[in-house]
Amino acid sequence: MAEYPTNGFTMARLVWGSLRVRPMRTALNVAAVALQVFLLLFMVGLTTGIVSEWGKRVEGIGADILVQAPNSSIFFAFSPAVMLEEVGRKIAKVAGVDEVSPVLVLMNTQQMDVVYGIDYRTFNALSKGFLFRNGRPIENDGEALIDDIKADTRRMKVGDKLNMFGREFNIVGIVAHGKGARSFISLKAAQDIAGAENRVSLYYVRSTGDTEGVREAIVSVLPDHRVRSMSEYLTLMNSSNLPQFRPFIRSFVVVGVIISFLVVLLSMHTMVLERTREIGILKAIGSSRIQILRMLVGETLLCAAAGIVIGMVLTLVVKSLLVRAVPTLTIIIPEFWIGRAVLLALAGTIAGALLPAFRASGFDPVDALAYE
Repeated sequence: MAEYPTNGFTMARLVWGSLRVRPMRTALNVAAVALQVFLLLFMVGLTTGIVSEWGKRVEGIGADILVQAPNSSIFFAFSPAVMLEEVGRKIAKVAGVDEVSPVLVLMNTQQMDVVYGIDYRTFNALSKGFLFRNGRPIENDGEALIDDIKADTRRMKVGDKLNMFGREFNIVGIVAHGKGARSFISLKAAQDIAGAENRVSLYYVRSTGDTEGVREAIVSVLPDHRVRSMSEYLTLMNSSNLPQFRPFIRSFVVVGVIISFLVVLLSMHTMVLERTREIGILKAIGSSRIQILRMLVGETLLCAAAGIVIGMVLTLVVKSLLVRAVPTLTIIIPEFWIGRAVLLALAGTIAGALLPAFRASGFDPVDALAYE
């Protein structure tokens, strides 16, 4: 029997024709792949952006050493105020220490915002100090500072009232962003709110120059505490280096691949049943198993390509809209994750298509033509 002349052009026409006559199935496959790509890129971009932006804000404080309690989290909002203020006095006595500033970190759950309770003099002395856009420093426990991004986002100005933790604070100053938190109150006010008298969450330390030597000296004084140089801390501020984020990202990867796999598998299985006679005709006129397999897998790959493009475009559109709506939100999509998203989408769709395609390529032409 002569082989049916399924050249590249003919094969492309068969693939495109099949997708056109079954628009709902095609749309379902494309949507499944697009959803997988969008979920993965968006969640990775969101977590990477948040972690990266937080690291930059901590770096902007001006300290070069960070002292935390044992077993504390690198995410300050999850570190309770358990360090006594006398620890700060011990650190200040270490040779090479130029400035020590205690900070009590509070989480404003109503606005999902980190608030720093600070000793204004020492915190300001860690660097060149706050850059005031308007207003003045904190002078009592009922006053607060906010950064310019928060002020613009919430349309607040000096003299407005800021409600946090069931209290009302008077905004006395608006400062340039990049100093750790977006809101600052006095250390005493934060301790009263947290019920942590004479206790703090962490200490920022500035050395006179020999950062590593000073860090080692502080470790010898506080062997049970976590003492990191700021450069070491900043290397941890990468979503790929954070063990807390790995299960989170992996769960989205697994969910996305399973969704595309199941949708494509079900769609391809249904399609093979619908086209049993068509496949039988192709085999009867000489098409080989490889040619049938290429045609069916080709349809899936075309859907996957469309889904990948739509998923990426959707991610960029949502990112742009969110950044405009919420200026405090940072979304960064690493380039290598784009490649991973493409490979995972292709893996899920091909895995879902192979079993039905292999089954269809093995149909007996006589049985296929007799299929009702």
